[in-house]
Amino acid sequence: MEVKNFAVWDYVVFAALFIVSSGIGVFFAIKERKKATSREFLVGGRQMSFGPVALSLTASFMSAVTVLGTPSEVYRFGASFFLFFIPYTIVIIFTSELFLPVFYRSGITSTYEYLQLRFNKPVRYAATVIYILQTILYTGVVVYAPALALNQVTGFDLWGSVFATGIVCTFYCTLGGLKAVVWTDAFQMVVMIVGFLTVLIQGSAHAGGLSNVLEQSANGSRLKIFDFDVDPLRRHTFWTISVGGTFTWLGIYGVNQSTIQRCISCKTEKHAKLALYFNLLGLWIIMLCAVFSGLIMYSYFKDCDPWTSGTISAPDQLMPYFVLEIFPTMPGLPGLFVACAFSGTLSTVAASINALATVTFEDFVKIWFPHLSDKLSTWISKGLCVLFGVLCTTMAVVASFMGSVVQAALSIHGMCGGPMLGLFSLGVLFPFVNWKGALGGLLTGVTLSFWVTIGAFIYPAPDSKTWPLPLSTEQCDLSNVTESVPPAQSGRPAIAETWYALSYLYYSAVGCLGCMAAGVIISFLTGRQRGKDVQPLLIRPVCNLFCFWSKKYKKLCWCGVQHDSGTEQENLENGNAWKQGAESVLQNGLRRESLVPVPGYDPNSKSYDNVALEKITHF
Repeated sequence: MEVKNFAVWDYVVFAALFIVSSGIGVFFAIKERKKATSREFLVGGRQMSFGPVALSLTASFMSAVTVLGTPSEVYRFGASFFLFFIPYTIVIIFTSELFLPVFYRSGITSTYEYLQLRFNKPVRYAATVIYILQTILYTGVVVYAPALALNQVTGFDLWGSVFATGIVCTFYCTLGGLKAVVWTDAFQMVVMIVGFLTVLIQGSAHAGGLSNVLEQSANGSRLKIFDFDVDPLRRHTFWTISVGGTFTWLGIYGVNQSTIQRCISCKTEKHAKLALYFNLLGLWIIMLCAVFSGLIMYSYFKDCDPWTSGTISAPDQLMPYFVLEIFPTMPGLPGLFVACAFSGTLSTVAASINALATVTFEDFVKIWFPHLSDKLSTWISKGLCVLFGVLCTTMAVVASFMGSVVQAALSIHGMCGGPMLGLFSLGVLFPFVNWKGALGGLLTGVTLSFWVTIGAFIYPAPDSKTWPLPLSTEQCDLSNVTESVPPAQSGRPAIAETWYALSYLYYSAVGCLGCMAAGVIISFLTGRQRGKDVQPLLIRPVCNLFCFWSKKYKKLCWCGVQHDSGTEQENLENGNAWKQGAESVLQNGLRRESLVPVPGYDPNSKSYDNVALEKITHF
């Protein structure tokens, strides 16, 4: 395609994003200079309110993968992506009501501290290493995506854009810590929505109005949303999105350090839950914007598909090309779109860098060097931010070989997020699972998910399961048309037509269910964990919902955990029992000073807060 250069106003709009983002980092570096502790740097002093945290959560996981990839998916495969509102809703409810209370009330900083409290150190270390690898790989994908957009729009050097992104993210994350990340995310969320709305308004005008867009999309089979085919090999159906999407996104939200870290930075548990529920509203808005962008693109290009005609070389270039088409004489607006794509990336990369620095510091540095001063701890935390900024940026090179950015991103989460979800589910839901079952289950889940994912990469799914909906080139310049022909698939083993052809949205479910099944079986074979040895605050007795009529059956499902030994508030106040139980019964080797009572219960707000934890920390 002919590359069109930015006008001056495009550069101004685009540069403003970087200047404001960096400025927020500088602001918090100056404002919080007298609170130079690793705690303040990594979790914002645990005094954040729900508003900016909600915006931060949405911006972080609605990255450039969403801005560029989702409209392209809708353009090629139809609006079934709209069904993601179902897994989004289920995921937020499960996260806020099942996982968040356990993490928040246990007073942890790293999510993986829970695994040491519930099981032992090897389980914690194994999970931490997997998380670090997963996050670096995923971040590489979301760094590469906007760089590709900028390359297509302006002709900027692709890898120069990649490294510029990494440098800016690392800069404000290192200077301002979590507070800078959260407030920068809030700003970038606004930029994303404004960018999307600009494209929607101008695009629908060029396509003849919203009613015309919907009519032409329906004629092109793009509005066939509900496909109830139960075939797990089909790429997107009601079941793959509802079931597989729930497992995938629950691994991203429910037990992901980046999410939980920002939730536990809230000043009360009520604020943390509100942040998640308001974040759900943001997820719906961004999803609707992305879906309608895809439909508008289809309506505009319905007679001359730029991908099939060879005008562009990859589906993920559709949005940048579309923006060039609809804003040919409006300086500043192409720059606004690229700023929109970069906003998603900057928020995701910064959150990932901060989360990686947190788990590394909490799970390795503090355990190996327990007597670090606050000043040295803060400098080490900042050094870790720089280290992971470099690693995530260079990993973008790998992303250039992964094909579709949406599928690549969700596949990475499926490979690692599924087994992690299974591991935490074993700890939170099954009191009888021991550390051997947890570790064996994790290894089993990782093996299964990597097996199917790598197999699918080597042997792509059959074209009948993944070939896009019809795309027309009737009104294209025939001299430029290159007909798309399905690649020949010869010499494929039988397993490539079944196991390796599984929809990428089920990768997480495979890892999660494999981990849970293996964990339960191994625990029974090696001797179940005694319920009385498990602290009640580490378990969520969900069986109470199903056995509410019978105290006998409820206690039977508790597997010996003493949920009725006192109210949760009494358990919180009983700090000595908590410490003794964690040290002598769980035998996890945690230092005595790290085993503090969980944050206190505020009867006025009927919520748990971080006041008690603050007092203990400064005792």
